[in-house]
Amino acid sequence: MSENKDYDPSVEGAEMNFDGRMSYGDYLCLDQVLGAQKPRTDAHDEMLFIIQHQTSELWMRLVIHEILAAREAIKTDQLQPAMKTLARVSRIFEQLNSAWDVLRTMTPSDYTHFRRKLGQSSGFQSFQYRLIEYALGNRNHAMMKPHAHLPGILAKLEAELAVPSLYDEVLRLAARRGVAMPEAVLSRDVSATHEVDDGVTAAWKIVYEAPEKHWALYEVAEKLVDLEDYFRRWRFNHVTTVERVIGLKRGTGGTGGTSYLRRMLDVELFPELWRVRTEL
Repeated sequence: MSENKDYDPSVEGAEMNFDGRMSYGDYLCLDQVLGAQKPRTDAHDEMLFIIQHQTSELWMRLVIHEILAAREAIKTDQLQPAMKTLARVSRIFEQLNSAWDVLRTMTPSDYTHFRRKLGQSSGFQSFQYRLIEYALGNRNHAMMKPHAHLPGILAKLEAELAVPSLYDEVLRLAARRGVAMPEAVLSRDVSATHEVDDGVTAAWKIVYEAPEKHWALYEVAEKLVDLEDYFRRWRFNHVTTVERVIGLKRGTGGTGGTSYLRRMLDVELFPELWRVRTEL
């Protein structure tokens, strides 16, 4: 151990002088990232609360990047890269799930020391979360209202509502691959949330009864189920974390708190992929 205590990496060629050159901190813009935590109180756990939500937003930024790439790949029948990308999204939600374990170390009394300083801010106002839901297919127009005062963000949400969701593109893919989907579903108003359709369930049944014949579609379908599985766990962990910290109090943004979050647990992104299991 003593032989290595004064080890100098430069003897093996490591760069040590970054005056005027690109460094690790420069590339990652760490000055901005690490300077973005601005607690409003001296409460110890406020830093945890801020970093938890900031890192979640960073992961969500990557989720959006990957979902949009997967959708474009599916739209253009490039299924191998789409499979890789969708698998990555599931892993990201696994990371987001693990983050709740850290936040749950904050006790109710810890939170009370700074909660009132949050004002009306609340996680349901996250435009990135809304963009993820819109991209996946849950297109609740009422949830655009918190962003009405921000034209740039509102434009992003409106642009997403104007194009088919990820699930819409998968249903169109199935139709191109010879699995008949209801025409009313394929030609529907994509700005609205997809409604459960027995014809879509019947189409997925064809795929699931003969996966060897429709392997590409079967694999896409299972990747979507994986994604929604992790997404549901994320929502559930959100509910239990909030209930553990604030009980049944109302949320800072005016929602019912856990009652609002529990209602979100009933939202299905790819409903026929869950219903088809009953039909097999």
